[in-house]
Amino acid sequence: MPRIKDYIDSTHFTKEEIMHIINLSTSIRKCIKNGYYPKLMENKSLGMIFQQSSTRTRVSFETAMAQMGGHAQYLAPGQIQLGGHETIEDTAKTLSRLVDVLMARVHRHQTVQDLARFMTVPVINAMSDYNHPTQEIGDAITMLDHLPEGKKLEDCKLCFVGDATQVCVSQAFIASKLGMKFTQFGPEGYRIPGDRLKIIGEQNAVSGGSFSATDDADEALAGADFVYTDVWYGLYDDERTHEDCMRIFYPKYHVDDKLMKKAAPHAKFMHCLPASRGMEVADEVLDATYSIAFDEAGNRLTAMRGLLAYFVAPPVVNEAAAADAKTELDKLLAPLF
Repeated sequence: MPRIKDYIDSTHFTKEEIMHIINLSTSIRKCIKNGYYPKLMENKSLGMIFQQSSTRTRVSFETAMAQMGGHAQYLAPGQIQLGGHETIEDTAKTLSRLVDVLMARVHRHQTVQDLARFMTVPVINAMSDYNHPTQEIGDAITMLDHLPEGKKLEDCKLCFVGDATQVCVSQAFIASKLGMKFTQFGPEGYRIPGDRLKIIGEQNAVSGGSFSATDDADEALAGADFVYTDVWYGLYDDERTHEDCMRIFYPKYHVDDKLMKKAAPHAKFMHCLPASRGMEVADEVLDATYSIAFDEAGNRLTAMRGLLAYFVAPPVVNEAAAADAKTELDKLLAPLF
């Protein structure tokens, strides 16, 4: 089976392929922690399209490329003609000739799908309004790093508290891919929609995982090994106000120490960050010893290294042609010195 060119959606991959990316990521992390920086991106260039700003995504991709010998170019909002003066197709065809891999953090999922369709080099989805697949890899690594004693990932329950953001959807995607139990604790009308539920159900049928959604805190949190939340309004909410969010979600879906106590005694708290302290999460939780949110942020770097290594094939060197080209170049350079 040929390898998929792009990383747009984790649901396009088998569990074995996802685990290969995860294992590659942690192997590179181990190398770097021990002082060996594998030059897997040597002489490679990453183009980074940001229609929306980000701390963790930008820094993790740039650091990953630098650590592995490559270079990253930040293409900020308004600095390229994507979808404006120039069509997405023309931008994709141009960038395919200028960079070795592209990541895109976009307003609409169709944009990253169109980029992948027209690009001849790999495209990595760094978040859209549909999903956040790079976050999925980092979060899976973080959960593996903090597994309860005696448990495998397949034995664990992940409870997501609050709104069905694209991060919530992505957590359900990766949990169902890996065979975990997933529960969304949220109000009706703010739960994962039916088209995503169909995919989650199909993946659970293969992996043995499970999905549920409820507004009962005791049911949702019971036995949870990991408790996860995200902001109640963010990049894709144009109309929902702070007051709307507080009316809909607070205090029932506010993760405080009292809510955490409903989970398993060993439960860890997760958040994709940035957090709105005092809204979806209390300081006492985000800063607690059981919070692994900042380990999670660090594992964005772990994930980016693995994703880049997996999707960017090493160059095929034609030794004879390279030697001939060098000879010709040396002749042309000689009169200049």
